[in-house]
Amino acid sequence: MLEPDPTTRTTATVSGAPGNEPGPHTLQILMTEHWSLLASRSLVYTESMSRTSIFVAALTGSVVALALVGQATDFGDGFVAFALVLLPVVYFLGVVTVARLGQINWEDAIWVQGMNRIRHAYLEIAPELEPYFVTSKYDDDLGVIQSSIAMRGWPGRTQGFIAAPGVVAVMDSVVAGAIAAIAAIGLGAGTVLALVVGAALFVASLLLFFAWGRRMIAKGRERFEPLYPTPS
Repeated sequence: MLEPDPTTRTTATVSGAPGNEPGPHTLQILMTEHWSLLASRSLVYTESMSRTSIFVAALTGSVVALALVGQATDFGDGFVAFALVLLPVVYFLGVVTVARLGQINWEDAIWVQGMNRIRHAYLEIAPELEPYFVTSKYDDDLGVIQSSIAMRGWPGRTQGFIAAPGVVAVMDSVVAGAIAAIAAIGLGAGTVLALVVGAALFVASLLLFFAWGRRMIAKGRERFEPLYPTPS
């Protein structure tokens, strides 16, 4: 018997392996990788919440300690010295927390990108299932956003303050402002001047966090290489 012409065959193909028919274990391998990425997302989410909780607990404890020391020293030089030792430590903890949360966000984006690619493979194998998927099958930055925060378009400008790094950055900038204000009072400045100095350092700290975040996002997007970009 003559073999049929291979050019007349119609087989399902998976992008990245043109002309190769999915093997019997293709779906099992994809599902295993999908669950592995889902477990990785769960781990980074847990770490994100843990790091944020550590910072909030340290900040809360420092405020309580300052209140007790303030009452004991009548907010004199002892209080100023204690505050200028304690609050910079809290600020440092906030800085490294924001930095780690930024790393975690990018790790999570990579896992979501991988899951979107697997979802794309699912739909290549069974395209009739597309109406049942509510997350994106595209692995560019817009597709990742649509899958991770369930938005059909780009998030608003306030999204940075809604996310965990933005919340910690604002709280940490308040700590920076408090450090500056207490230092000004310790140097003999009046209340108004101390408030102005504190507000200035609060704004400066927040702008630095904002600039750092934009730089990290820009660098991350340069390394983001989609295989299935969202159609324009």
